[in-house]
Amino acid sequence: MTTELFDYSPITERAAIHWPGGKRVAFYVGLNVEHFLLDRPSTSIWPADLVPDALNYGWRDYGARVGIWRTIDVLDRHGVRASTLLNSMVAEQNPQIIRAGVERDWAWLAHGSTNSILHTGYTRDEERKVLTEIAGTIEAATGRRPKGWMGPGLTETFHTPELLAELGFGYVLDWTNDDQPYRLTVPGMLSVPYTVELNDLGLFLRGLTGPEFLQMVKDQYDVLRADSEHSGRVMALALHPFVIGQPFRAKYLDLALEYITAQPDVWLTTSDEIAEHYRSTTAG
Repeated sequence: MTTELFDYSPITERAAIHWPGGKRVAFYVGLNVEHFLLDRPSTSIWPADLVPDALNYGWRDYGARVGIWRTIDVLDRHGVRASTLLNSMVAEQNPQIIRAGVERDWAWLAHGSTNSILHTGYTRDEERKVLTEIAGTIEAATGRRPKGWMGPGLTETFHTPELLAELGFGYVLDWTNDDQPYRLTVPGMLSVPYTVELNDLGLFLRGLTGPEFLQMVKDQYDVLRADSEHSGRVMALALHPFVIGQPFRAKYLDLALEYITAQPDVWLTTSDEIAEHYRSTTAG
């Protein structure tokens, strides 16, 4: 089976992308703000088949109780607005986080209802209902209807992009196969770059140290800037508050953002703004 969602397009054969102000690298932080269920298996630091699973649930819940607030302080210090990948259940369970994001003018993307349930196995009608409820909950809580989608665990069905388009969405982050946005075959829908590589969850759980993380962020930017001599690139930094919000890691996020925000060729932006600019400045 081959995908019909997008065509193959070598990055060497495309029209040039030009970011606002002549900037060369569009940088955004994808901040995963998630809710987890006590009685469902989820991201784990130590695999266990327990209900309740105090060890793993507590590790994840640290993000909502402590890690998010430390992460917010770091983002604020460097003037970085989050592109918030939001589980809709957070609106009910952690409304203080929503209020903090609204005060900071975060971009809000739909990220399923909870990261304890992957976005799979739905009929078209079931999925339409689920997506409608998620989008409506986020809009009611934040005052903005989400424009972007990233599935829990980057999951979709074959109908997800089409249904999202029907509901007024304009882009997805699930297909992490490019350094530039591109159009999907679903009319009106884009893919915007996200990352499973420069992603705190995968990196730190494999044993990466803070100084190594800092060097990776610097290297990622430096190479993308060099690549962008003739056409703009996107740099996404994926963060999870229960990971990066740990004290011994947060200091290296602070240093990483200090480096990124000091670069003269970086456009500090959100995934919403990247999608909007690409759509309005490139041929359909």
